[in-house]
Amino acid sequence: MNYINFIVPELFLAISIMILLIVGVFYKNSFNLIYKISSIVLLGTFILLFTLKIDDSFHLFNNSYIIDYFSSFMKSLTLLFCIFVMLVSSDYIKIIGINKIEYPILILSATLGMMIMISSYDLILFYMGLELQSLSLYVLASFNRDSYKSAEAGLKYFVLSALSSGLLLYGCSLIYGFVGSTNFDLIAQNINHESIGSIFGVVFVLVGLAFKVSAVPFHMWAPDVYEGSPTSVTTFFAIVPKVAALAVFIRFLYVPFINILDQWQMIIIFISLASMILGAVAAIGQNNIKRLMAYSSIGHMGYALAGLAVGNNNGIQSTVIYLSIYLIMNLGVFSCIFMMRRKNIFYEDIKDLSGLSKNHPIISFSLLVLLFSLAGIPPLAGFFAKFYVFMAVINAEMYTLAIVGLITTVISAFYYLRIIKTIYFDEPKELFELSHNFGLKISLALSTLLILIYFIFPSILIDLVSMIKVI
Repeated sequence: MNYINFIVPELFLAISIMILLIVGVFYKNSFNLIYKISSIVLLGTFILLFTLKIDDSFHLFNNSYIIDYFSSFMKSLTLLFCIFVMLVSSDYIKIIGINKIEYPILILSATLGMMIMISSYDLILFYMGLELQSLSLYVLASFNRDSYKSAEAGLKYFVLSALSSGLLLYGCSLIYGFVGSTNFDLIAQNINHESIGSIFGVVFVLVGLAFKVSAVPFHMWAPDVYEGSPTSVTTFFAIVPKVAALAVFIRFLYVPFINILDQWQMIIIFISLASMILGAVAAIGQNNIKRLMAYSSIGHMGYALAGLAVGNNNGIQSTVIYLSIYLIMNLGVFSCIFMMRRKNIFYEDIKDLSGLSKNHPIISFSLLVLLFSLAGIPPLAGFFAKFYVFMAVINAEMYTLAIVGLITTVISAFYYLRIIKTIYFDEPKELFELSHNFGLKISLALSTLLILIYFIFPSILIDLVSMIKVI
């Protein structure tokens, strides 16, 4: 069998990036063309991924790259939501003047890095994918050169991300030093329960990964970067990198380090509890909706990590279901944020949504559904996402984690309900301009509909995820 066929999607994406860069350099004012081709390239990569028939796991490049159902599923999520982010943000990019050819190329580069991260089966290859993703994201965060906030966001993300990458790399070097290999299978075979050095290495790696999913106490960058970055970049940050980071979290914990489950389980439980509590409490005083969504994402990553703390396939599957539903909800909310526009100025304060229901009933209804779902109110999809995670946690007899999760869900409902109260009961403000972006309307309609009708067909997602076997 020709194993090179399994990396055709990555090869297609990499070659497309190089060709687009050459086209962009030689043809002036070609942003619209490059942006459209970039979206088509993502779609083409997604289709190529679907043509692969994955019946088993295949190891490439001296066992350092894995192609299996789990990696294909997570790559599909990454590409699908990247396409939607490109669709919803196309008008915004032109209006605020960041329509440079580098923008879509950086998005594609970050996506390629994520795909490498998801399939990595070796510490060195994982780090290469991580750096390709991170370098693209540094530039994207500070892409709006006319905005002090964007420059500040890029600098903060760069400094803190470089620190976390350094810690992660130090952890990788410790693991290599004490175990003698960077390959996941060999680490699993040779790691020693009593080796303090290798356990320290695992802790440093977890610190680096916790930063990437903005889990407490490594969340400091998220509110400032979410608020300061252009909204199109914030949407990308809030949705796409989360998939790759959680995929790596799962692969790291359950392949090389599954034999020292007792050593890392308490760390994940602590990070999960801290993220749920901070996400619920810190968001209450926020007035900027992008900043509020940052704290919301910290809380939601806490719930996702609760599933990982379980230590079995049931926990992994609950986390993947949670992540899939969370991405749909986030896409819908950010689609609504893109519609908060008057005279080509985009508004971000919650008070700007005052009386939205009187002027824009459809957007208001969509926000109502999405915010109720984020709060975990039945029968919306967000309720089922939390239900699956809590059931996995309770089955593993981690009752403290489940109780804290339920309490923080109730607390976090307050700030979602506050936005709904502003939309439906406050005095209306000036009308927002109607967006003529077809992709934006489709994304909002689709995400709202999927969240609303999920309870009718929950088995579709469950059946897809139940095929994931990492252990």
